Amino acid sequence: MNTRRAFVRNLSALAFTAPLLAETPKKGKNTICYFTKHLQGLSFDEIASVSAEMGVDGIEAPIRPKGHVEPEKVVDELPKFIEALKKQGLEMTIMTSGINEVSAEQRTEEVLRTAAKLGVKRFRMNYFKYDLKQPIWDQLQAVRPKIKDLVALCKEIGIQPLFQNHSGKDYFGAPVWDIYSIMREYPAADFSFCFDILHATCEGGKSWPLEFNLVRDHLGAAYFKDYKWEGRKMVTCPLGEGQVDPEYAKMLMKTGYSAPISLHVEYLEGNAKDPAVLKTFREAHARDIATLRSWLAA
Repeated sequence: MNTRRAFVRNLSALAFTAPLLAETPKKGKNTICYFTKHLQGLSFDEIASVSAEMGVDGIEAPIRPKGHVEPEKVVDELPKFIEALKKQGLEMTIMTSGINEVSAEQRTEEVLRTAAKLGVKRFRMNYFKYDLKQPIWDQLQAVRPKIKDLVALCKEIGIQPLFQNHSGKDYFGAPVWDIYSIMREYPAADFSFCFDILHATCEGGKSWPLEFNLVRDHLGAAYFKDYKWEGRKMVTCPLGEGQVDPEYAKMLMKTGYSAPISLHVEYLEGNAKDPAVLKTFREAHARDIATLRSWLAA
């Protein structure tokens, strides 16, 4: 981190929550960001300012339908968002997209070329879903050409596609093995996982170390978030209060992992434009980022 970047970040932080940042440990080799979906409705400058308080390196931002920037507005609006982040010494570490193929409908080339020119290095793909009434293996093979075309375009543009493993009865990637059977055919720099420990734990129970070790050579980002069971329903919760094992962080760091780490606070609800709600969001940010850093440092 250069001196100017550190100064800008610390100055912004002191204007809001100096006591919290005073206790923030120094960052390590991994870029740390967080998912900003819950800040929908705030201006780019407001999102950047709230993010600077956390002492993170950047953000994971939804640039997709109903996101901070809609696909059809990317050319005009994304540069403004990136500039707002730069003013706070931040980057858009991961762009969460609505893209899972090369198509005019998804504005694939326009969105990805614009993002890459602005310095965005990676994006999270949109998911695929299975039709449980149809043969599963055939459906998996049917996405191969879509992924092949997307990976080829991304390599040309200079941006890395990442696939998140979701939990659920019909999500591609829920068992991890399925998408990895395709991903392993590409270099990690060309196509990798956003490995989501919440969803891996939800789906695998005690077998998440197996899934992690399977894909550890194709990790483009590591997601940290937590959940509890309420009957048969999975409910997200603050990091450290649920089922996710802190040992995952130790295991991750022991591999020498050096790609981005993204904190997700999806349990937060409410209108971020409401000052009272935003205050609770800030408190949650401080709590969860502190937990994350303690796990990573253990």
